[in-house]
Formats: sequence, C-alpha cells, structure tokens
Amino acid sequence: MFHKNIKLLLTALIIVAAIWQFTEDYIGNGIFLLLLSLIPVFFYFKNEFILLAFLRLRKQDFPGAMKWLNRIKNPETALVRKQQGYYNYLHGIMASQTNMNQAEKYFKKAIELGLSMDMDLAVAKLNLAGVALSRRRKLEATNLLNEAKKLDKHNMLKEQITMFKEQLKRI
Repeated sequence: MFHKNIKLLLTALIIVAAIWQFTEDYIGNGIFLLLLSLIPVFFYFKNEFILLAFLRLRKQDFPGAMKWLNRIKNPETALVRKQQGYYNYLHGIMASQTNMNQAEKYFKKAIELGLSMDMDLAVAKLNLAGVALSRRRKLEATNLLNEAKKLDKHNMLKEQITMFKEQLKRI
C-alpha cells in the first residue's frame, strides 16, 4: 500500500506524537501511540500484499493471489530484500502450475534473494529439482534434493523427496 520509506516516516511521526503526548502528561495517549507505531514497522518487514497473497494461496485461489501480487508496483524498490524473495517465491509457485521455465527463473531468484523460513527454501529447491529432473539434469537434481532434505527439519516433504529419488533412479 505504502512505499517502505513512507512506512518508516509514518512510524517516526507517530513516535514524535507519542513523545509530545508524554510531555503534555497524557501518558495513556503516549503509550497507545507507541503501540500504534509498531503497525507500520511490522508492515515494513512483512508486506501486506504478500501476506494477502499467501492467504489466497492457502485457499488454492491462484488468480486471487496473483491479483494481490500484481498490486505491488516496482518490487525492487518497494520491498526489502527478503520480501523480494517471497515475491519471487509466490510467482514461482503460481508459474509452476503452467510454465516450468518461468517457474525455474522465479525460484532461482527467490533463493538468491533469500527466504526467511527453511521450509520455504526447501520447497523452492524441491521445485527446482523437479525442473532439473524433467530436463534430465541428474546431478543438479540430486544436489537440490539433498539440500531440500537437509532443510526439511520436520519431514513434511519426505514423500515428495522419496518420489523424486525414485524418478532419479529411472533416469
């Protein structure tokens, strides 16, 4: 909704207003404003459109998720580095349904920019391994599967990894 710098400016203005309320002996208002200043800080690190796209993706609503992602104009300047990673990650998930070449590009960019959670990184590497497997690049697929297995600490991707390893044996 707002550029990342505007969010920081808004936070600074709210904190200044909170300090002014403290100096005027309105302690309750100052505390409330300090708590209110946490909202733009949260949205600085977690973009609201990416969060809404994740919610749509949980419901398997790909067009709805794409609609929220398309609202982000100039992701290179409007998002911090990790958010850019998740922006590309979400695009990769949606592109993997139709165009594997484009999905590979998005997943590689997401891994390069960085993802906060190991599980998301494991899913990205697993998808890249699937693309490498479909192109008969056995060594690259094996390396990506091993990396995904190391990142999957809760064994949530165990079935998919074993399925890919069985397909690797057939090549």
